[in-house]
Amino acid sequence: MEEPAQRRRSETLNGTAAVAAAVVPAAGRGERLGPGAPKALRELGGVPLLVHAVRALARSRAVGLVVVAAPAEGVAEVIALLDSHGLDGKDIRVVAGGDTRQESVRLGLAAIPAEVGIVLVHDAARPLVPVEVVDAVAAAVRAGAEAVVPAVPLADTVKLVEPQSGGRPEPVLDTPDRSALRAVQTPQGFRRDVLAAAHERALTEPVAVTDDAGLVERFGGRVVVVPGHEEAFKVTRPLDLVLAEAVLARRRASDGF
Repeated sequence: MEEPAQRRRSETLNGTAAVAAAVVPAAGRGERLGPGAPKALRELGGVPLLVHAVRALARSRAVGLVVVAAPAEGVAEVIALLDSHGLDGKDIRVVAGGDTRQESVRLGLAAIPAEVGIVLVHDAARPLVPVEVVDAVAAAVRAGAEAVVPAVPLADTVKLVEPQSGGRPEPVLDTPDRSALRAVQTPQGFRRDVLAAAHERALTEPVAVTDDAGLVERFGGRVVVVPGHEEAFKVTRPLDLVLAEAVLARRRASDGF
């Protein structure tokens, strides 16, 4: 039976497919950031990355529900964490995630009420995504797109290489025209039926992809790009965390973020 609090949260969606729900897969360890707590729980400006990411989604009027897929053994901890940062009244659910990002997204998707027709998927490791990007992605799906990704042009020249083991020099095979290349960010937005069908198909037809848009694309879906933002970068390495601290300090100094 659905708990009263959950029922009230479902009712806030007003039964409309035009209001988006967001899934935040946060069950991974994030080894490249170094030893310590899971990446989503590392602190940025004294606040865990996960809390920043959930707040970014909750600020958007386009988002009516946020589902966090937490480590299976840490659901209670994540619930308490979000509650302690004033997020307990923001239509947020926490579910047990899986062993992979793909499984966590699928489990998060299953927790979204059936009447919700738009789903965003956002990395907990992108804590500083501006609300304008969230709004733009949701709006593009509402306008008819099956799948939408925010992205930014590449600043560096890119080389296609033949990978080598043992740190040996890697032969260059090609230099793609970077004007046609984009670095993809999140949140990514989807028609709920399209994303659900891709994840169901992946259960019997496993594919190696690094994001949900890639999964939809692999199974024949059409993905479009909207402008992303330079501050929506992913915190993966220690240097990224240093950059994020600088961006957050600038925001706090300028607008009390």
